[in-house]
Amino acid sequence: MSFSEKPMLTGEKTVLRPFTVDDAPVMAEILRDPDVLRLTGSPVEEFEAERLRQWYGTRAAQTDRMDLGVVDRATGELVGEAVLFEWDARNHNCTFRILVGPRGRDRGLGTEATRLILGHAFEELGLHRVSLHVFTFNPRARRAYEKAGFVAEGVERQTLLHDGEWIDAVRMSVLDHEWAAHRGRPTATAA
Repeated sequence: MSFSEKPMLTGEKTVLRPFTVDDAPVMAEILRDPDVLRLTGSPVEEFEAERLRQWYGTRAAQTDRMDLGVVDRATGELVGEAVLFEWDARNHNCTFRILVGPRGRDRGLGTEATRLILGHAFEELGLHRVSLHVFTFNPRARRAYEKAGFVAEGVERQTLLHDGEWIDAVRMSVLDHEWAAHRGRPTATAA
């Protein structure tokens, strides 16, 4: 099991691919989107161009995480990122996060990207568990995660202070035997 190799994963609607330094300007635009900032709990700050060039230019060299760009196959445009991180090699688990900018929303790209990276995590890397948290004011993301097989485990109370209000997060995960049973389509196996 290793995160050192960054694959290219291809679906019907999306391609997940390693980042390059040239992706920094597009990601800067995506990271300025108010919905991205709010729904991910990111600080409202302008990311410096050089900082983003350094960040995205070094993602392919990271051995403890897998950052992949989400590309819309129809347009060839980079629309977001899908990331496996907080890798716990001893226990064969990690955390997942995804963000999709405005030009990639509402067409199933995020759901497919989630399925692609989970398939790689379980079928190629041999992970046992992939988890995430989603803020309760983001029901669209929660539905996408559930469609890909994530199961709610519990609520992390008041984890984000947003506009003077405390927001809860739902902890979710997928286990390897669950993935083996449904391959990211749990409603198809329940029918």
